[in-house]
Amino acid sequence: MRRLLTAVVVIGLAAGGAVASAPAQATPARGESGYTPAPIAWGTCESPGLQRRGAQCGMLTVPLDYQRPRGTKIKLAVSRILHKSSAADYQGVMLTNPGGPGGSGLTLSVLGEYVPDDVGLDYDWIGFDPRGVGASEPSLSCDGSLTTAYNRPYYVPVTRSLEKEWLARSKKYAQACAKAGGALLDHVKTTDTVADMESIRKALGAKQINFYGFSYGTYLGQVYSTLHPERVRRMVLDGNVDPRGVWYDANLAQDVAFDKNIGTYFAWIAKYDSVYHLGTTGKAVEKKYYATLQKLRKAPAGGVIGPDEWTDIFTSAAYYIFEWTDIAEAFAAYVNDGDFAPAKALYDGGYPQGPGTDNGYAMYLATQCSDVQWPKNWSKWQRDNWRTYAQHPFLTWSNAWFNAPCLYWKGDVGKPVNVNGKKAPPILLISETNDAATPYTGSLHVRKLFPKSVLLEGVGGTTHSGSLNGIACTDNAIAAYLSDGTLPARVRGNRSDKQCEPLPQPDPTAAAAKSLSAPGGGSSRVLQDTTVLR
Repeated sequence: MRRLLTAVVVIGLAAGGAVASAPAQATPARGESGYTPAPIAWGTCESPGLQRRGAQCGMLTVPLDYQRPRGTKIKLAVSRILHKSSAADYQGVMLTNPGGPGGSGLTLSVLGEYVPDDVGLDYDWIGFDPRGVGASEPSLSCDGSLTTAYNRPYYVPVTRSLEKEWLARSKKYAQACAKAGGALLDHVKTTDTVADMESIRKALGAKQINFYGFSYGTYLGQVYSTLHPERVRRMVLDGNVDPRGVWYDANLAQDVAFDKNIGTYFAWIAKYDSVYHLGTTGKAVEKKYYATLQKLRKAPAGGVIGPDEWTDIFTSAAYYIFEWTDIAEAFAAYVNDGDFAPAKALYDGGYPQGPGTDNGYAMYLATQCSDVQWPKNWSKWQRDNWRTYAQHPFLTWSNAWFNAPCLYWKGDVGKPVNVNGKKAPPILLISETNDAATPYTGSLHVRKLFPKSVLLEGVGGTTHSGSLNGIACTDNAIAAYLSDGTLPARVRGNRSDKQCEPLPQPDPTAAAAKSLSAPGGGSSRVLQDTTVLR
C-alpha cells in the first residue's frame, strides 16, 4: 500500500529448544522450504533503546532463492526481547510486521511492553529487517534523489510534458533498482518473506508462531496462515489488506478513501478556526488548501516546497490523527504568516534526503511490483487515474506516480496466493471504519475468508493501524486474546463483531494538545516509538 517513505517491518520468534526441520522437498511450494537454518548467534544490539531493554541482536542466514537452498545466501537482521514471566505462563514466540512493505522493524521487539496487564511479558518478541531492508544484507537503495528532491514536477499531468517527465522519472528509478538490486529483485515477494518467517521459526525451535501484523503485515499474516495454518497459534491483524486488490486495484481504492479522510481533516481544522484562522467550514478550508497548492505551482515556498511537497505533507493527516495539530499549524503558518519553515520541517522529517534514504521506497516497489503483474499499458493507468481524479483529486496522481515504476520493473513477477483461512485458528481482526490506507471493506472480506475470525471496529475513526495506543476497549480485547485466546463472540452478517471508540481527534485548545508522533510518519505512536529507538 502507498505510504510515507518511513515505515516499519518485522518478524519474531522464540528462544531455546532443538531446531525443527521440515520434510525435504525437491521443489518447495510457495512459502514452503526444506531449508534448515543455523541458530542465530545473539549479541549486543546497536540501538541504545534496545540495549536498555536487554534485547539481543543477531543475523539469520537464509537462501536468496528457497528453491535453491544451497545457493546464494543473504542475511536478516533480527532482534529479540525474551519473555519475563514464569515458565508456566510462557506463551511462546510472537512474530510481528507493522507494514510497508519495505519498512525496518528491527526495533519492534519492544511491542510487547504496550500490551495491557503485562500480557506481553509472557511472549518472546522479535523484530527484524526483512530481506533487502535496513541492516539486513544486502540492503537495496536505488536513487534517493529521484524520490525526495524538492520542488518536483507537478503530480497532476495537466500537460503532455508533465506526463512524459513523470514517466521518464519512473523508468529511470526502475532502471536504477534493476542495476542496484540484481538477482535480489527476483526474490523479494510476499511469499519470500513468508518463507523467511518459517526460517526464523525453525532457527528458534518454535513449533507454532503468534503473529501481530499491521497494514501490509496483515497480508503477510493472511498468506502465512493460508500456507501454514498448522503453524499459527494466535494472530492480531490490524488494518487489513483486501487480498482481492493486490496491488493495482488496492491503490485506486485508497484514492477514494483518502479523499474522504482529508475532507474530515479539513472539517476538523474548521472546527478550530479560533486557533488556525483557515476557515469556518470544511469546504472553506479545502478551498484554501487547493488555492495554496496552485500558488506553490507558480512560486514554491523558499524554492523548495512546491505543490507535490504540499500534498505529501498533508497525506499523513489522511492516514491517521497523530500529526493533525502539527500539519494544521504548518498550514496556518504559511497561509497566514508566510512562514514555510514548519511545512519544510514536516516534509524533511517524512522524506529524509540523501543517498540510501530510499531503502523503504525501493523495497516497497520491489515487493509490490513483483508480487503480481501490474498493467503494462500506460493508457489503462491514464484512464483509471483521470476517472478517479475527477471525483477524488487529493491523492490520486501522487499515488499513481508513487507506484508508476511498476510499469518498468525488471524483477520476476509472481502470482498472489489464493488466501483461504478455513484451516486457520481463531484470529483477531482490527480496523477503524474510515481507514483509508486499507479500507474497511477489506477487513470485512478477510473476516469472510477466516470463518473463525472476529472483527473489532473503531467506529467512525480515520486512523490506519492504530491499536495499542490507549483505547481501552481495543487494547483490552487484544490483551484478553493474547492472554488466553478469549475473543468477542462472532455475530451473524457482514459486519463487525465488537465496536469500540476510535482514536480520538486532538483538541488543540487543550493544555497538552501536541501530536502523539514526531514528524516523519509511522502509523501509530507505538510504531513511531520504535523508529526513535534506532
